[in-house]
Amino acid sequence: MRRIGVSPRERGSMTGETCPDIFELSDGNFAVIGTEATATLDSELPPDAARADYERIVIVSRETLVRAKADIPDQ
Repeated sequence: MRRIGVSPRERGSMTGETCPDIFELSDGNFAVIGTEATATLDSELPPDAARADYERIVIVSRETLVRAKADIPDQ
């Protein structure tokens, strides 16, 4: 597993309380640490989006994703 982007500390989280993060797993998939928002956002999904019972909607800050962009592989 490797971090995609910079660490939460590099994004200004000094307390460890706000730590959204993105990791690339050894199988090529990605794991995301974010704020769980399924109950709030589930009804807002567009008609062509679906979520399985075992899936959750997670919010990741814009800064986290933007700063990870350079580390996300094209393929």
